[in-house]
Amino acid sequence: MRVAFIPVRGGSKSIPLKNIRPLAGKPLIYWTMEAALHSGVFDHIYISTDSPEIEEVVVKHQQALAFTLIKRSAETATDKASTESAMLEFAEQFDFDEIALIQATSPLLKSEHIREAFEQKKHTNVDSLLTVCVQERFIWEEGTDGRAKPINYDPLNRPRRQDFEGLLVENGAMYITSKESLLATKCRISGTMGVYKMPPESYFEIDEPSDWQIAEALLKKDQSKNTPFTEVAASIKLFLSDVDGVLTDAGMYYTEFGDELKKFNTRDGMGFQLIREQGIKTGLVTSEITNIVKQRAKKLKIDFLHQGKRDHGKLEVAQQMCEKLGITLQEVAYIGDDINCLELIKAAGLSACPADAVDVIKEAAMVVCNKKGGEGCVREFAEMILAVRN
Repeated sequence: MRVAFIPVRGGSKSIPLKNIRPLAGKPLIYWTMEAALHSGVFDHIYISTDSPEIEEVVVKHQQALAFTLIKRSAETATDKASTESAMLEFAEQFDFDEIALIQATSPLLKSEHIREAFEQKKHTNVDSLLTVCVQERFIWEEGTDGRAKPINYDPLNRPRRQDFEGLLVENGAMYITSKESLLATKCRISGTMGVYKMPPESYFEIDEPSDWQIAEALLKKDQSKNTPFTEVAASIKLFLSDVDGVLTDAGMYYTEFGDELKKFNTRDGMGFQLIREQGIKTGLVTSEITNIVKQRAKKLKIDFLHQGKRDHGKLEVAQQMCEKLGITLQEVAYIGDDINCLELIKAAGLSACPADAVDVIKEAAMVVCNKKGGEGCVREFAEMILAVRN
């Protein structure tokens, strides 16, 4: 079992209650919560805090973000207490195999960084891994005699900046280790260690007011390139879903007489109902043609059902529905899981995929759900949209 652990305390002195202070329009902690959720790699996301104020803000996002809020003891939340003390406290109470310590003070951490870091750890077969960034700075050290000496270059052969490899610096965003190693060493990283390189700007952690200004400017710059989820979610007028691998577990079930069966999740059905109650039209777009799906669509009161649509067909039929409703693809939310969904995933205003979708879809989708296909991923995506609109 793989978990994310995000410790946040209320006793920050440089920036009081900084973990819930709005940063680029969202509470600081929301950025890492969102990254952890959308990475799709965790079985559980835990938020550990000693602060009732932080609890209150975090709980407001409960519909949109799947997480478990846990109490952090006063002993592990003091100015002098180490983050390891909170991790060890957590490890003694909860079962897991692998843990990622994610620090709320690193809002530039993104879901793709988390996914890639875990993939790198797997392929390099290291015991633990930490995030770093390259800093192209010439480092000096001052001795007790007042004399200085260079650490990472020769002043007599000063390299050009573009030829200088720089140094790897911890950015404090994420640390991955096993429960066994954590308990044995009482340290967030141990054994053979690997690093995952994040962009240079990820060097900034939120510790001082000046850090806040820099991080906010970087986040706003990033937002200007990508329309915020909240802005698009508020304008959604059509909610579309694939069937196999999304509403079902992608399994193919047959009776001894050759009759095909599909297993649906009732929570997904409620997701469609909640979406419909908001005045949003609904639709199913699937590659297969079966009477089972026709019956399911009728029971859920789906507005549009299009079967036998493969590859380009899914995008084309979505465009046709938009024309009929007088809307644009930017006002469409779509959840799919395989390569025949890719065009529509890229074109829709909001896009999502189950946790077990193929990699190319995970990379293209705006949201990677915590739930797998057939296990409530459509309900999860629906609730993210509804949380913004309510």
